[in-house]
Amino acid sequence: MTQQVLFDDEGTLPFDDADTWYGVVGDLDVARRHGGPAPLVTLHGGPGATHDYLLAMVDLAQGGRPVVFYDQVGNGRSTHFPERGADFYTVDLFLRQLASLVDGLGIGHRYHVLGQSWGGFLAQEHALTHPPGLRSVVLSNTAASFPDFVKETDKLRADLPEEVEATLRHHEAAGTTDDPEYAAACEVFYRRHVCRLDPWPEEFLRSMKATEEDPTVYHTTNGPSEFHVTGSFKQWGVLDRLHEIDVPVLVISGRYDEATPALQDVLMAGIPDARQVLLEDASHLAFWEQRDAYMAAVGSFLAEHD
Repeated sequence: MTQQVLFDDEGTLPFDDADTWYGVVGDLDVARRHGGPAPLVTLHGGPGATHDYLLAMVDLAQGGRPVVFYDQVGNGRSTHFPERGADFYTVDLFLRQLASLVDGLGIGHRYHVLGQSWGGFLAQEHALTHPPGLRSVVLSNTAASFPDFVKETDKLRADLPEEVEATLRHHEAAGTTDDPEYAAACEVFYRRHVCRLDPWPEEFLRSMKATEEDPTVYHTTNGPSEFHVTGSFKQWGVLDRLHEIDVPVLVISGRYDEATPALQDVLMAGIPDARQVLLEDASHLAFWEQRDAYMAAVGSFLAEHD
């Protein structure tokens, strides 16, 4: 399942006192001249993961669409600031970095955005700035509210084996979420609601390893796990602003997703021009689990709105 991705363009762009690493599959020069499909910018999750686990999206470059990957500040190949905290790692920081990337690549006149998980939070915030060149947004495995997301994961936790949930509760109460026993219990949840493939894709494992090596952003903004959210972003939400999103939106997720179908219903009810795809045999990494169906749905949506 692992594939070697060779970028057609790769480098860094300056952003504040940092560098943003990016990699492009496809020819941005053609897109800049309005000569082909509009570029797609992919926004990884976490907060605190890396672009690696999204590399299945190279499939969307078939037919000539450039696909842009990048690492958010503090992650992957972009500049890390392990000494900085919540006053630095803000939603506004990542929002400005995305705008800087789009401008630096010269694609601001015409592009799409795909945000997955936390990247979907960021994609909503980006759409709410009303960039003139934004053609459409794909909201993948995401939600419009972090508190609502936590409520849904609490429901999923209730269905875990009793001893697993007891282990999670014990370490969360004791503040020992760095214990290997807690990680093992988390994996039970992850194999149900994050990625149901066995083995997990190597690209996903690379992102997880990178987060473990420098957990600054994840621990600061999110917390110790996907469902025990204690970080600075824990109150994030745009529920009362969804109606302001004025570009076409595709809402796509998996039936067993930690971003549950109930959360997708909220997005659909709030965004004026939205359509939904729910993949029945997938969870949070639906683009790996039902890769062909996912790419077909996203690819046709993007082509419709070029």
